Amino acid sequence: MLYYAVVALHVIVCIILVLVVLLQSGKGADLAGAFGGGATQTAFGSRGPASFLSRMTTVAAVIFMVTSVGLSMMTERRAADDSSILDTGKATVQEEKKQEGADGKSDNAAPSPAQIEEQMRQIQEKQQSAPATTPTPDNAAPDAAAPAEGNR
Repeated sequence: MLYYAVVALHVIVCIILVLVVLLQSGKGADLAGAFGGGATQTAFGSRGPASFLSRMTTVAAVIFMVTSVGLSMMTERRAADDSSILDTGKATVQEEKKQEGADGKSDNAAPSPAQIEEQMRQIQEKQQSAPATTPTPDNAAPDAAAPAEGNR
């Protein structure tokens, strides 16, 4: 419950901080600043030491920093209690392995080295038992350009 209260406070402070910064005018925002005349300002600027908006910006920035650090620490504690999205990915892989062990095979599993050797052996047996279908120089087909013997 505290976590959600801090999140709500953080969002409100973010909105206030944006509005307060946008409401302030820059130190050289007058017409003289555009032509280089803003260099005659005193150490605190032309508006005095600190206006209300300046103080609001400071307060909002400090609250923003504190809530950011607080949310970071709360999130770390919650992450230790909860499971990570990466853990769920590992769990699904482990479940697939369990199902593969129960079924005996999987559609997308890579073959083991023993299975690869068995497949290679089967392919070699098929190649050796099958008749040679590639032409050799002895039984090569006649060239299309050369006339056949019976057509002379």
